[in-house]
Amino acid sequence: MQALHYTRAAQLADILAQRIVILDGAMGTMIQRFKLGEAQYRGEGYTGPGSVGDRFKDFPRDVKGNNELLSLTRPDVITDIHERYLAAGADLIETNTFGATTIAQEDYKMAELAREMNLKSAQLARAACDKYSTPDKPRFVAGALGPTPKTASISPDVNDPGARNVDFEQLRAAYYEQTEALVEGGSDVLLVETIFDTLNAKAALFAIDEYFENSGQRLPLIISGTVTDASGRILSGQTVTAFWNSVRHSRPLAIGLNCALGATLMRPYIQELNRVAEDTFISCYPNAGLPNPMSDTGFDETPEITSRLVHEFAAEGLVNILGGCCGTTPDHIGAIAKAVANVPTRKMFYPAEA
Repeated sequence: MQALHYTRAAQLADILAQRIVILDGAMGTMIQRFKLGEAQYRGEGYTGPGSVGDRFKDFPRDVKGNNELLSLTRPDVITDIHERYLAAGADLIETNTFGATTIAQEDYKMAELAREMNLKSAQLARAACDKYSTPDKPRFVAGALGPTPKTASISPDVNDPGARNVDFEQLRAAYYEQTEALVEGGSDVLLVETIFDTLNAKAALFAIDEYFENSGQRLPLIISGTVTDASGRILSGQTVTAFWNSVRHSRPLAIGLNCALGATLMRPYIQELNRVAEDTFISCYPNAGLPNPMSDTGFDETPEITSRLVHEFAAEGLVNILGGCCGTTPDHIGAIAKAVANVPTRKMFYPAEA
């Protein structure tokens, strides 16, 4: 199997072969710390670069909680978060686009803004990475494609197992638009993440491949699934091994797991991926333990605890990319970066004919 030729971030594979790469932490956790109200989500009071003025002042639906909108209305907030993670040592930062598909934005009646959200989010992340990049430590933008709030594999109606509220073609079209805007905005990598339904992920991967074919571009691809409970399966029923076999045709640069579980509960599934995905890099960005409403971040683990746990993954030779998901902050990412700075990256085992 010949190596893929990437038109962007071509050096990332070599970096992953040399050391553990650090991904950033949670976007939502950091946004919550700003304690923005409805008016702030609409852009009220912000007059800095990229201000939208009164554009959303009279929008007829509540928009608080639509974090992707903040890339348009409060670019200062998103830029600040990106720069905090970069200052903490992140090599890869995710765009603020987890829910920036037409399907997800329809919940706010903002589907027509999805392309603009992706474009602006990628531009903000690009500018932050360019500011912090050095010849010895380049920084990369990971264009984030989330799972959408709908599932193509599971019925939303317990009385009708055959019912579906989204189909493959709707997902493909939404993901194609998102991919196109993320790349246009300056993403180096595409990250299909928090996958709870492999069919949704297949639609994203199909759209990405379609975009690559149409545009002549080819970016490194990272795929990250979500094991939802101690059964060791993603929500649509697959084991980690089955999930890998379902998506490996897309030839990702890295395959991994994120969200749902803290590092302690995620460990056996990362070990499983390490066994079955021998010729692919492995990524892991767990939550900061279990949810705790009384905690400042909403999760139990301190930076010291999370960094100690993921250090064990690294020391066991399981991972090439480490970061954080829900409940993690720049302090968590800084602690992880420090904890694994001198730990060798996971070795890959290439087939003889590679």
